Amino acid sequence: MEPTISVGILSAETIDIDLCGEFNVAGTAVTGPQTVSVTPDGQIAWQGSVFSEPLLFEPVRPSEVFEIKDVVIGVNFHWERRENQRFSGSAKFIVENGKLTIINILPVEDYLKSVISSEMSANASLELLKAHAVISRSWLLAQIEKNKKILDSGAAYSACTETEDERLKWYDREDHVNFDVCADDHCQRYQGVTRQTTPKVAEAVNATRGQVLAYDGELCDARFSKCCGGVFEEFENCWEPKHYVYLRARMDNVDSESFPDLKVEENACKWIEGRPDAFCNTADAEILSQVLNNYDQETTDFYRWTVRYTQAEIAELVRTRSGIDFGDIIDLQPIERGTSGRLVRLRFVGTKRTMVIGKELEIRRTLSQSHLYSSAFTIERHDIDPETGIPAAFTLRGAGWGHGVGLCQIGAAVMGARGYGYQQILGHYFPDSILTDYYK
Repeated sequence: MEPTISVGILSAETIDIDLCGEFNVAGTAVTGPQTVSVTPDGQIAWQGSVFSEPLLFEPVRPSEVFEIKDVVIGVNFHWERRENQRFSGSAKFIVENGKLTIINILPVEDYLKSVISSEMSANASLELLKAHAVISRSWLLAQIEKNKKILDSGAAYSACTETEDERLKWYDREDHVNFDVCADDHCQRYQGVTRQTTPKVAEAVNATRGQVLAYDGELCDARFSKCCGGVFEEFENCWEPKHYVYLRARMDNVDSESFPDLKVEENACKWIEGRPDAFCNTADAEILSQVLNNYDQETTDFYRWTVRYTQAEIAELVRTRSGIDFGDIIDLQPIERGTSGRLVRLRFVGTKRTMVIGKELEIRRTLSQSHLYSSAFTIERHDIDPETGIPAAFTLRGAGWGHGVGLCQIGAAVMGARGYGYQQILGHYFPDSILTDYYK
């Protein structure tokens, strides 16, 4: 049986929605604009009444939709913006941390039709869309099962370890406790029916209905990112220390087993500063437009990129983003790299403080107002003061966009354009996994 899931959309003190059809709520059929807010004592206020329980808006007919005003997309990323978004299914309001959260409840397959259109252009090749439908379904259901196991075990789950000298932190969907997944890049982009689902997206989802990737009797934690940069990263270098056979290092090419050991600093630097052949090494505008929505295309190069900071810029950036005053930044020293050359642990050496920071997303967050494209970068210091050792500027040269684990969306788009079937695409990015039916 197809599961129903809950997706956290937006948190705010007041949320405006427009019911574009009839919805049942608190025993009454309503339609049109609605304003829901949270009271000072943590209850829900709507139409002059106060509710201590969650407030649920259920559609009278499956075709009804509701619109949420000012939804934030790309939270803390360089393309962050607000837009009005429409959703099918039910809308549930709860109170979290003194704010309202609106949750969309809907069937998995309806959710996937939006995810595929939100994560990529809905005009991508059919085989790529099929592959993405399978991995998005697999990831979602794997996360739900994983969360149940965590809750049933009663064990405390921590995504951060910190000492005086080191901070290791990762970000995963376990951050959510009152719904299955969120609607943003933290989980999977989900923008309701705002991103118009094309017949091709519907065909891809319907053709793979209920299909998932599995390994050794368990659902695959099927991750994906925009651009691996040439080699896949391994799961444990980005999240908890657990190795998955199907998320192992490979080159994004037909010659997938032949590449240097990028955990070695010298090899990683040479790799990052070159442009080795790989599926995702493409500037083909037509292929990129199949994968990327308009705001993603604001980025001009994903495979290799360069960022430069003055001393004043990097010192202030690291202070505000980490919450630690390092003083002037003397050096950024690679301590550990993963299988794709991504930094797992990076030592920040300042005039006031020295500390190792990881994992990859925490490094990216610390070195950007939003997020660096990836943590696969080299470091060059400029105009070092001979007396203080303080450089006047830093240049970071990097590879890829995102964590690089699992499916590389740009690489998979190239594979689709070259005639590979979705099973071949999945086999390339998730070796040793099997395609199976989770439900019909």
